[in-house]
Amino acid sequence: MKNRVLLFVVCILVSALTWAAGGQAPSGGGAQAAAWAPSRNVDWVVTSSAGGGSDIFSRLIADLLVKEGIVSHPIMVSNNAAGNGEVARMQLLQLRGAQADHTIMAFNLDDMINMVSNTDRRGDAYKALGIMAIDKHLVFVNKDSPHKSFQDLINTAKAGNRIVAGGSRGGDEVAMRLLAGQMGWTEAQMPYITHGSSNDAITAILGNHIDVVISKPAAASPYVEAGQIIPILALSNERYAGMFGVAPTLSEIGQKNLEFPLWRGIIGPGAMSAEAQAFWADAFEKITKTNAWKNDYIKKFQLIDIFMNYQESATYMVNSQNEYLRVFGKK
Repeated sequence: MKNRVLLFVVCILVSALTWAAGGQAPSGGGAQAAAWAPSRNVDWVVTSSAGGGSDIFSRLIADLLVKEGIVSHPIMVSNNAAGNGEVARMQLLQLRGAQADHTIMAFNLDDMINMVSNTDRRGDAYKALGIMAIDKHLVFVNKDSPHKSFQDLINTAKAGNRIVAGGSRGGDEVAMRLLAGQMGWTEAQMPYITHGSSNDAITAILGNHIDVVISKPAAASPYVEAGQIIPILALSNERYAGMFGVAPTLSEIGQKNLEFPLWRGIIGPGAMSAEAQAFWADAFEKITKTNAWKNDYIKKFQLIDIFMNYQESATYMVNSQNEYLRVFGKK
């Protein structure tokens, strides 16, 4: 099982780096977009709790769409994490006409894993609007934790003591399971508590309900800045910079590096018109070219800067979905 999961990680990472190096701009997106533009308020749905990585991603883009004059009507961001997001994703498919054209949803690898694991629904039921960034993970402890480094966790496990981990659903859990597997820790040694969002998991560690938390930089940033949580391990091939730079990679402590990249994208209802799909894809590409996006999101949260148009992202989402299904024997 471990080898199959690692194969999946490698395949997704290679695909991501390939797109990052050679992705092309949308063909004809600007010309098509001129035929349609929002004529009323836009609903943006986030399928996780407020304060998490998807919430930060969504609210920043929604704000920039209006500030940059790309959309002239308000964009109303709402959170619906019911059923791990499945309620909102099911409702999205029920929209028709103008409502379908004026509703968009954040969608990432975590969402895809949960959807295909728990339902018969697949990514091609929706209209892909773009993939805008790739994220990675770090492991954190409470500032008052007796574990001051990842080596302390290793020593705790060797002593036969349990380490309770927490994080959001999907990719966070897979990454932590990969880490535990590589370290030879059983589920009994490191149980994983699933939370509705990264922010919920960080709240749990602040309350000392868990020993370690896995999160992406976006959600963890304000807590690291405030000195409330400390990064002790980067699940990346390279160290992060800035406030996250104190966390070593696994190779720096004599282990094999491990990373499980998470792509961040946006989808619309399956009934969204081709004109609206082209407009939104063009709009999101424009956002990725702004200084605000590059500085306030990509640079601040240390993501991989990437854009895939709606054709590319549709293919990429379905390919990653099918690879997950194949590796886990669900297809």
